[in-house]
Amino acid sequence: RFLPETIASSDQGRGYECLLDLPATELYTVLPGPTLIHLPGRREPALFVAILLHGNEVTGWEAMRTLLRRYQNQELPRRLSLLIGNVAAARHRRRRLEQQPDYNRIWSGGDTPEHAAMRQVLETMRRRGVFASIDVHNNAGINPYYACVNQVEHRFLQLARRFSPTIVYFTRPEGAQSLAFAELCPSVVLECGQPGDQAGMSRAIEHLDGCLKLAEIPSEPVSANDIDVFHTIAVVKIPKERSFGFGHGEWDIQFAEQIDRFNFRDVPLGTELASIRSESNSILDVKEASGRDALDRFFAIENNTLRTAAPLIPSMLSTNVDLIRQDCLCYLMERYPL
Repeated sequence: RFLPETIASSDQGRGYECLLDLPATELYTVLPGPTLIHLPGRREPALFVAILLHGNEVTGWEAMRTLLRRYQNQELPRRLSLLIGNVAAARHRRRRLEQQPDYNRIWSGGDTPEHAAMRQVLETMRRRGVFASIDVHNNAGINPYYACVNQVEHRFLQLARRFSPTIVYFTRPEGAQSLAFAELCPSVVLECGQPGDQAGMSRAIEHLDGCLKLAEIPSEPVSANDIDVFHTIAVVKIPKERSFGFGHGEWDIQFAEQIDRFNFRDVPLGTELASIRSESNSILDVKEASGRDALDRFFAIENNTLRTAAPLIPSMLSTNVDLIRQDCLCYLMERYPL
């Protein structure tokens, strides 16, 4: 059972040395819940790093295990505040457990114990001061490595491009960790490919290490020639009452088997995405950032076929049914001019 009291804090990391020996699936044996650990370093304020907000996205933990072993017998270049998130879900290799909220949707207020715990983390870091915030994630579909920001501001972009020239600017969903910390410091999300992707983990390690070594985050403008920025304009979800799958099957929505190949690509007007059993307007739930319904703006249903009604650039398309149920089918983006 989750209790906000499980948020722990240690300025020396005493009692946590054995953590580096444990995979994400065994962290629950030492940590009773989400835990905030403060480690000393030469510079201050601390670099804040969030990992395992989704329990099945283990690259952040594996990257931190490797990085902290590098510094086991020496001082960190900068103080580090490490939030280890949903260890209960990590035990079962799940994004979240059925009775839990999404740990990356609870940072903007709410009345559950989980909301209270993350509010405590935010206020602790506000009081202590933060150099920068990095939230490490994986995704399930075929996506490039990319970084996300919540403000198109030079220091945010400078921090993001250290990880990837592909950057996504988003302001929804509300309650994301990076959105909350963007009020305190430059804040980025690292999308490191699928769990187990060694190249993605190596990128994360080097990015985190580089941020620990930074004396300051550059404030000079980033050249538009050096980065490719996308703006999230809508989220696509599948209503709970609709069955769906990929390839061949008896579902309300039968998507193409490799639909995630469209991620970060220009998908032309009229592209076929799925076969459907009934031409209902409730086949998809499409919301713009303003909250306005936008199914007809982006999709058309003709002769039991779902097609694009406008040129699209999707991201985070996946063929993992459980993840889609817990989060969304995809986000829709447009290129953002600098």
